[in-house]
Amino acid sequence: MQVTVYSTPTCPWCKKIKAFLSEHSVEFNDIDVSADQVKAAEMIEKSGQMGVPVLEIGDDLVIGYDEARVSQLLNL
Repeated sequence: MQVTVYSTPTCPWCKKIKAFLSEHSVEFNDIDVSADQVKAAEMIEKSGQMGVPVLEIGDDLVIGYDEARVSQLLNL
């Protein structure tokens, strides 16, 4: 299942969710929305949110740090 994390380098919750994914050996695509305005606009269009982290797990979106939801979607 494809996992994308929309994040920024200064976001502590982004760092925490990426560490969580790495601890569980989940491969993910990390998109720095502070450096890529096209991807930032894509994130906002998909989620309706300007804040990070936003995770796209398959067809599902997780907004903010929600370890329980991420675990559920990834069957961890």
